[in-house]
Amino acid sequence: MPKDSRKGRGGTSLGTGRERQAPAAVEETSRPETTMLTEEVLRRENLVKAYHRVRANKGAPGIDGMTVDDLKLYLKEHWPRIKEQLIAGTYRPQPVRRVDIPKPGGKGTRSLGIPVVLDRFIQQAILQVLTPVFDPHFSDSSYGFRPGKSAHDAVRCARHYAEEGYRVVVDIDLEKFLETSSYCTPSHERFSKRPCWAPNTLI
Repeated sequence: MPKDSRKGRGGTSLGTGRERQAPAAVEETSRPETTMLTEEVLRRENLVKAYHRVRANKGAPGIDGMTVDDLKLYLKEHWPRIKEQLIAGTYRPQPVRRVDIPKPGGKGTRSLGIPVVLDRFIQQAILQVLTPVFDPHFSDSSYGFRPGKSAHDAVRCARHYAEEGYRVVVDIDLEKFLETSSYCTPSHERFSKRPCWAPNTLI
């Protein structure tokens, strides 16, 4: 059997008793780690890297009309205030601009959300810090939007399985799943003092 078929689907492992400890204890131990992550996100070298990445990606403006070329001057004037808001947890991203694009084959449209450039900059800074933390724990069979992996790698893996004699492919698509489902676990929604949407508005 392929290596990953012996794991839990999606590369996750079964929970243990330790993982189900009292939420209060989890909250106490997570606060210092959260502070450290915030400091890493706001470190100058990380912010400079995020700025250059957003500039390189270009992209259309969000609802405020700001372009990537406008970002540098805006940060020079407003960054001290924005940084204070991020540290205090009071920063709120702006709504995204909705754009509907046609799906291949004329099968309706796909809705895309275009954040404002400032939020893309902050998102990129967060991504650069969180990716090394979480990516090593993802399934080896996960290829989408991961550093060092691509669709070509997925095709090579599928070809390898076909050469081993596998002939059945299961294709599942959860339509508009991320538009309707909660990103939070039930335990977070029950016990967390912070609203579930607070971190997810930026990530």
